[in-house]
Formats: sequence, structure tokens, C-alpha cells
Amino acid sequence: MAVPKRRHSSTRGKKRRTNWKLSLPSRSLCSHCSQPKLPHRVCGHCGYYAGEEIVTREASKTT
Repeated sequence: MAVPKRRHSSTRGKKRRTNWKLSLPSRSLCSHCSQPKLPHRVCGHCGYYAGEEIVTREASKTT
């Protein structure tokens, strides 16, 4: 098995990793309530997905 003859410098390793960046998740607008949501997921604000109500929201309870 091949083994490197010399050690790579830390600068060389850092140059290789300069493009390791996190990207923000893309957002789309809900077609029902126009709130931002993750694509292909149920809207956390109104519970709709693709024009259908998937999750029913209960009225807030006051105790």
C-alpha cells in the first residue's frame, strides 16, 4: 500500500478544505398562508401541504 513520503503542510490541508461550507436550507412559501417553510414538507404554521390540510390545528386552550 502506498504511503506518502513527506507530510503535507497544514496550509495545504486548509487550502483543500476552504470550500467545506454549510449552506442554508432552501425555503419556499406556503401556498395557503404564505409563511416560509421547507420544501416538500407540511407547513408548520397552518398544517397544509399541496393544498390539503394534513395536520389539524386545535384552538389554543386557556386554563
